[in-house]
Amino acid sequence: MPYYLPVVMIVLSNVFYNICTKSLPAAANPFLSLVVTYMVGAGASLALFFLCSPDRSLAHAVQQVNWAPVVLGLSIVGLEAGYIFLYRAGWKVSMGSIVCNSVLAIVLIAVGVLLYHEKISVNQVIGMALCAAGLVFINR
Repeated sequence: MPYYLPVVMIVLSNVFYNICTKSLPAAANPFLSLVVTYMVGAGASLALFFLCSPDRSLAHAVQQVNWAPVVLGLSIVGLEAGYIFLYRAGWKVSMGSIVCNSVLAIVLIAVGVLLYHEKISVNQVIGMALCAAGLVFINR
């Protein structure tokens, strides 16, 4: 897989993600909207599993799963509901995403250092400071 293809995939998916999340009707129950979202996602994921898996053995693939997909599923519910509530609280698409992703970048540097023993560079410290300064300017 080309090096930048996942970045393009993530950016394009995030654009549609934010447009769709902002476009949910205010009267729609956010959690029922998530049920529909996950049913579509589960169907697409299962179809892609069978299309992209060489042996297509679902039983064998299930044996390879650990705790991470379960926690990932719970974290996705929090992420999705958080964005729905963010937009319903009146955040603009352009600002809400920048604020959340800037804070996320800072937190993930700390996670990388503490959990994965990644080294933090002077450039990363400067980047965190710039993110924090940007948050101040954006929210004024």
